[in-house]
Amino acid sequence: MVDARQTALAVLNTLDLGKKTLDRIMLEIPQGDDYLSRRDRALMSAMVYGVLRWRGRLDHITAYFSNTPIGKIQPEVLNILRLGLFQIIFLDRVPDSATVNTSVELTKQSKSCRATGFVNALLRKAATDYEYVPFSTFQEDPLTFLTSGQSVPEWLAKRWLKRLSAETIITLCKTINTIPPITIRTNTLKADREQLIRSLEDRVEHIEPTSYAPDGIKIMNPKQSIQHITAFKKGWFQVQDEAAQLVALLLNPQPGETVLDACAGLGGKTAHMAQLMRNQGTITALDNNAKKLKQLSDEMRRLGVSMVKAVCHDLQIPLAENQLHGFDRILLDAPCSGLGVMRRNPDIKWNSSASRLERCADIQKRILENLAAMVKPNGILVYAVCSMEPEENEAVIAAFLKNHPELVIDKRLGKLPETIRSRFKPIAGFRTLPFINHMDGFYFIRLKRIK
Repeated sequence: MVDARQTALAVLNTLDLGKKTLDRIMLEIPQGDDYLSRRDRALMSAMVYGVLRWRGRLDHITAYFSNTPIGKIQPEVLNILRLGLFQIIFLDRVPDSATVNTSVELTKQSKSCRATGFVNALLRKAATDYEYVPFSTFQEDPLTFLTSGQSVPEWLAKRWLKRLSAETIITLCKTINTIPPITIRTNTLKADREQLIRSLEDRVEHIEPTSYAPDGIKIMNPKQSIQHITAFKKGWFQVQDEAAQLVALLLNPQPGETVLDACAGLGGKTAHMAQLMRNQGTITALDNNAKKLKQLSDEMRRLGVSMVKAVCHDLQIPLAENQLHGFDRILLDAPCSGLGVMRRNPDIKWNSSASRLERCADIQKRILENLAAMVKPNGILVYAVCSMEPEENEAVIAAFLKNHPELVIDKRLGKLPETIRSRFKPIAGFRTLPFINHMDGFYFIRLKRIK
């Protein structure tokens, strides 16, 4: 059996290579108690996500106690220090002395074994004095307050300071650095929300229905992994944030229609649309990743969905005229920076950049361009991204509509519940915000083809 701290360090080191997302790395960790006990798996996850949420703050503390500039500390040693500091500052159950000792052992086992004395001295000093490390207030130095105190990357902090109020920024930071509940969506082809809640009540620490999405449920601290819960095995639910659940409700596909899920991924919104269509009609689930489409097909079987056809294609490349066309409704959940889901995926903070925003916006525009002719007259296209940044939101839609007068913003709101309809802006569409709606940061808008 491996150690939780060794595994956490391996995850952070792999993430630093920049070749895999955190989700993918975590999925590749072998399952089963013979590899990591449930308790150790929970500790490993808490450390990884905690370090990524608070990396900027942890690095500020490291810099305060280190005689070596932080940019010259070897990446693996820096991750060991981050893990050690996170345990000292945020985890009460682990004695500081034990944390220092295990951090030293991790260093001995690493390629940087000569840094053991450095790690030992810094963590021992931090364990007694970290509370005295000075941090700037927002009034004193807004940028340093965000980067060092709230763990926001400098490039993103500068953007927010230009367009958001101080109160909004502070509330946003507090929200994205808080552990969110797990949000799931009832598969109404097999159960209703009340049934699902009853089946889960003794399997989780806290449970409540979502505020806006009619089939959503929020849960905290499940007593076993989601995949092992009986209701999951029966196909009664999928894990899906409440904001993502609103997207299919805006599209509002009808039974018997022909629908395209243009960037289907693993099929969360695909299955939701199938529910709304009562498993009647056709959904083409398109993605450029064949492995994801295989997982999507497996997921549809678990959920009892039989109307989905998977197609592998990169929509940045136009389809031939005799290929897919003539859809009643199209959902484009476009590739994006993902900056709206930082509270669930804190690695995004450190893997994104202003240039990546530009690249994502270009991709979004190309995909929209290639989808335009595939919508039937009077058909509907919904554009959605899990980003709060304007370049991926209104700017993309404005540029697209300028070149496509046959498509206009549709002010009809599908099956969106009354509680969320007030957030609709006739020109700009919808925006959900973590610090207001307590869900991921999404942008989505509904377009109609009028000719």
